[in-house]
Parts: sequence; structure tokens; C-alpha cells
Amino acid sequence: MPVNNAILYGSSRVDITPELGTHLAGDGAGVHRPAREILDRLYATAAVFEAGGRRICIISLDLVVVMEPWSRQVRQAVAEALGIEPSAVLICATQTHSAPSMGYFMLPTTFPIEGGPEVEYLRGTEDRYTRFVVPRAIEAGIQAGRNLRPVELGYGRGMLGDFTFNCRAVDRDHPDRTITPGWYGEHGDDYQPLGHATLAYLEGPIDPEVGVMSIRAEGHIQGLLLHHTCHPSLVFKQRPHHWKAASSDWCGVWCEQMISRTGADCLPMVINGACGNITGWHPYNPDFKPDHRRMGSALADVTDRILKQMQYASGGVVECISRTVSLPYRDIPPQRSAEVQRILSENPQPPWRDDGSGVDPAWFRAASTRCVEIDKQRSPTFNYEIQVFRIGDLAVVGLPGEPFVQGQLAIKVQSPARYVQVAHMASHYIGYLPTLDATTRDGHQTNSDVTYWAKLAPGALETVVEAARGMIDQLFSSTMGAA
Repeated sequence: MPVNNAILYGSSRVDITPELGTHLAGDGAGVHRPAREILDRLYATAAVFEAGGRRICIISLDLVVVMEPWSRQVRQAVAEALGIEPSAVLICATQTHSAPSMGYFMLPTTFPIEGGPEVEYLRGTEDRYTRFVVPRAIEAGIQAGRNLRPVELGYGRGMLGDFTFNCRAVDRDHPDRTITPGWYGEHGDDYQPLGHATLAYLEGPIDPEVGVMSIRAEGHIQGLLLHHTCHPSLVFKQRPHHWKAASSDWCGVWCEQMISRTGADCLPMVINGACGNITGWHPYNPDFKPDHRRMGSALADVTDRILKQMQYASGGVVECISRTVSLPYRDIPPQRSAEVQRILSENPQPPWRDDGSGVDPAWFRAASTRCVEIDKQRSPTFNYEIQVFRIGDLAVVGLPGEPFVQGQLAIKVQSPARYVQVAHMASHYIGYLPTLDATTRDGHQTNSDVTYWAKLAPGALETVVEAARGMIDQLFSSTMGAA
């Protein structure tokens, strides 16, 4: 296959900021968060690449989650307009916790809930927002395909480890479980002036890499694919001030900073990495103040330094492959099934908290476990789609759900692709993909209740990593050449 094909690129972004009053889905535990302010605009950002007759499209959404029925609709519509297969369209969410989602992801429609729009948020979002955002995501993808022009590509990486932390800390007194360093400040729910007293050590690593692919035409930067790995939940943690504020968090600040620094012609896109166990919440400093603008600006500073050393090439390979692997669900312990049956028999419909802020947490978790039971009755395994795109020297790996960062690091190490950007939250939400070691400890991502966000059997991450590495090998094999 020729490797010096001219590369064409087009981009577009469409505003998807919700109306005030729209439910913000990042809390996800039966609590209602109607938006009260717009702190930052939300966007659907699309990039299309073409070379040698092959065309691909990436769409990044400033949302918490994208669900398969709706992402499939977007992918099919964009693919038809661009003359490609849906597998050549990758759609992912940045996972900002201060935004709605595209589709129900907490309690699916297979679980019956009585009531109208006032209780719809319990499913994770509101249908009216989903129907608002879907055509705008399609518009972004189609418009990007109309803006194609010859470009040069440049690649680089830097390091920034000051803002991200592994969010699973092993409990000193109970090493078979983890704690998550929580709220901060004197008004926090979990404020401990000397730090978390039972925190022994953090369970795993972070990925400090700042990845940059720059797209240039006629000497001017037209676009940036920006990669870092951290839950965008800094605004979400700013209680009570911005808890009900819509925001693109550090991802949006990074993009806006790069537009102001490189010029209005530049359209950046953030591809957030495998941050299932990575947050921006400092695990040791009890007086830490979350600041998404500070983090986004620091990422922009690193990007500036990378761009100053960037070298560009005008040709390369554009390719993609897709593969589906079957991942089994966790077994639900008999005692948990009995507990769920008791709770839901006593209250078939949601019992509300006394303050009206949401439903009883124990009921919500029971309903969540019941949804896993329903899924297992329909099929013993989940069909998990992995997408790998090659853009010159860069591999973009689309992984649904929230993989732990160790999976991303395993994909990167000794990869035949010189640069790798893992896009988590691609196509569909499946919950967390923890490491085998992490599944031996109870915690939010591996809870013993077997909730909807912790439903995959141990070994799922390792299966996905093995498949993704093989797919990268296939795209970057010697027969494909080197861009």
C-alpha cells in the first residue's frame, strides 16, 4: 500500500450547550441537577481525515456519556453522507461531569419507572436533550467532511503530572477495599483537616502524557488532536458554587486556550484517555481547590512547548479497523439478589429523600443491580466494540466505557504506533473496566453491590487490551509501511 498519499482534513464544531433547567448527568446516583448557569459552552467537534481513498471521522462531544442506540444513529447518518462505513466513524464523550448525556445510561427502559418527565432524570438524562444533541452531532460530522483540504501532520508529546491522581486509595485498616478522596474545603461532606486518616497508598499509576497531533495548511495550524487522561470533574466538585453549572471542564478550557494562542483558524479537539481511575482531586491535600481553568491553561502551556518543536510531513496513511469482543457480566452473589428483591418488593417505585433532592440511595443501587440482572437474562455477555484508526504515525483507539489507566499504558508500551491516543467513552457506556488486581478490592468502580457501572466480570480490561494491541499491530505492520 502506498504510504505517501496526500492527507486531506476537514473540521467543524456545533454548539450543544443545554438550556437552563436541563438535567446534568454527572452525579449519576438518583440526584437531580437541573442546570442553573452556563459556565462554559459545550460543543460537538468533528474531524475528518482522508488519504489514498480511505476516509475516517472522529466526533468528540462535551457530554458525560454517549449510548449505543444514539451513537449508532449518528454514525450511520455521518457515514452515509461521507460515503464510508459506520465503523469508520468514532464518536466519544469527554465525560465532563457538568453536562447531560446522549441517551439513558443509569436505569434503562427495561426497568419500569412510573411518572412523567419529572422523574425521567433517574435514567441518567432527559430524552428532549438527546433529541436536541443527536442532529447537531450529525451536522458536525457532515460539515467536517465538506471542509476537506490538503494538510501536513505533526506529532509530539510532553508530560504534565501535577493535576491528575489515581482516585483509588487502599484503606489502611481494610486493605481489601479502597476509598475515594472526596470533597474538599471546610464545607465539604468529607473534610478531614489532616487528610484521609485511613489512606495507606494509591492503588495504581497515572498517565502524565500530553499528546498532540497538529494539522497544518499553508503554514497555519488548522486543527489539534489533544490527548490527556483525567476525569473532567473539577467543576462538579466545586460545591455548592458550580455544582449545577454546565461546563466542558478542563477539556473546554484547553481548547479555548489553544484557539486564542494559535488563531481562529484552529479547531482543537480533546480526546480524553482511559481515566476510569484517574481524577483531578488531590488525594492528600484536604484544602485543595478544584480549578478547571488552571488545569486547562497548564495543558495549553505544555502544548505550546510541544508545538514549538513540531516537525510536519505532508503524506501518510489513513486506515481503520473495528472488532467486537464478548465480555461476560459479573456474577451477582445470592445474598445481594435477595437484598435487591426485598428492597424493590417493599418499594417497587422510587422512595424519595426527605429533602426532595433525589431518591433513596439504597433503592437506587438496588434498581441498578436489577438492571444488571435484566441484561444478563437477555444475554450472558456484552458485545464490546473496539475501533482503531490510523492517521499517519498516530493510532486513535476507541474504547467504550471507563477503562482503568493501566489498560491504556499497556496499549502504549512497545506499540508499533509511535503515538497513541486512547479515546475512552466511545460509542456506548458499559461502566468501569478495572484491572484484575483492582477487582480484589471493594470500591466505587468494583463495588460488591454489582451496580450498573460495575457489571463486567474480572478480566474484561485484559481482554480488551490484548485485542486493541493486536489491531494496532495489524494497522502498523510492515506491509502497511511507515508514515
